Amino acid sequence: MTDFEALANDVATLESRISDVIFEAVRAQLRDDASDAKELERRLSKVRRSLQKAEYLLRQETSD
Repeated sequence: MTDFEALANDVATLESRISDVIFEAVRAQLRDDASDAKELERRLSKVRRSLQKAEYLLRQETSD
């Protein structure tokens, strides 16, 4: 396993954890109609998209 592949796997794991937190924030929005949870969900979604891009770029390095 290359360093890039290991990093990509770590990023994928982190992205999965962020997705779980996003799910919890959405549940809180539905349960409590909390505006704080909505803002948290937006910010975490941006983080998740960035992690997805990072994983993609790292995996591109392993395929070259």
